[in-house]
Amino acid sequence: MKVAIVHDWFVGGGAERVVYELHKMYPKAPIYTSYCSPEWREKLAGTKVITSYMQRWPFSKLRKFLPPLRALWFSRLDLSGYDLVISSSGAEAKGIKVPQGAMHVNYCHAPTHYYWSRYDEYMKNPGFGRLDWLARLGLKLLVWPMRRWDYKAAQRPHHMVANSNYIKDQIKTYYGRDAVVIHPPVDVERFAGQAEEPRRGFVTAGRQTPYKRIDLAVAACTELNLPLVVIGSGPDHRRLRKMAGKSVTFLRGKSDEEVAHYFQTSQAFIFPGLDDFGITPVEAMAAGTPVIAFQAGGALDYVEPGVTGEFFEPQTAEALASALQKFSPEKYSNTAIQRQAAKFSAQNFIKNFSSYINKLDKSSTN
Repeated sequence: MKVAIVHDWFVGGGAERVVYELHKMYPKAPIYTSYCSPEWREKLAGTKVITSYMQRWPFSKLRKFLPPLRALWFSRLDLSGYDLVISSSGAEAKGIKVPQGAMHVNYCHAPTHYYWSRYDEYMKNPGFGRLDWLARLGLKLLVWPMRRWDYKAAQRPHHMVANSNYIKDQIKTYYGRDAVVIHPPVDVERFAGQAEEPRRGFVTAGRQTPYKRIDLAVAACTELNLPLVVIGSGPDHRRLRKMAGKSVTFLRGKSDEEVAHYFQTSQAFIFPGLDDFGITPVEAMAAGTPVIAFQAGGALDYVEPGVTGEFFEPQTAEALASALQKFSPEKYSNTAIQRQAAKFSAQNFIKNFSSYINKLDKSSTN
């Protein structure tokens, strides 16, 4: 088959990792995207990457403001000549139109957050700093017409794949469509191994934005005077530092090796947000570390109470503090947790996705 891959944008994160593994499956497939950062240009060296006119814009934040332009660009892409087009999308890339006879498979990271499940969160905290007022105005004016477009765009793929059972349900709720679940690839090898020093305290990591709810981990560990390492940065960083007690340590700019070390030497990873899947907690599991997670979202697919971690609910600092007080690290097998994490490896992703495409190909030729 002649294959093309389409992705919303290349900046960073789990969605890009999915495309990177798809590229390994189809190394000759060109990649169409609205924007590709210099870092990803380097990582995709030797690959034909076709970007939109927004790639040439000098101010990167402007691209985020204009989903209608992205929608227009993706819907007008000329994808003639391809037998299979795979769109990787949590925004507008699923809105492509493929020629008659071609098959369009969409890997859905989530129904577009800023139109559906997280509209209120984006209105409260758009994440544009001094331009928040403009982002709120634009979203308020555009949300209804763009919701209609997004729904119609989600009807275009012939088949949809969800990254978790939670997103499978979201696809059914917002788009009225069925989907199969194929979990995204996690670089479990990078975190494998056991540190010689004893485990102590807790760790959390990720982009520090309000919806990640890292504030719950900071508040709970401050209240209980438990050691917590917070790795990462983001717009919520200053607020988190201000509310943190002496038992909380903030780390930024750490290498992959250093992050892996902190995961391997912590008693548990705290995952207090509601995420579509959640790559980072699975990375912690790859280090043999149990996960204490809010009981919702993608975490339901990999946190097994008493085996790979524990849940807390409701989503409050008090509920998390109660879970931390009951937590007994000695009852977990680090090796058993690593075995569970290995199910989410890049190799398994390629195996599962290849098997799915092969089944679709066979059914279409029968």
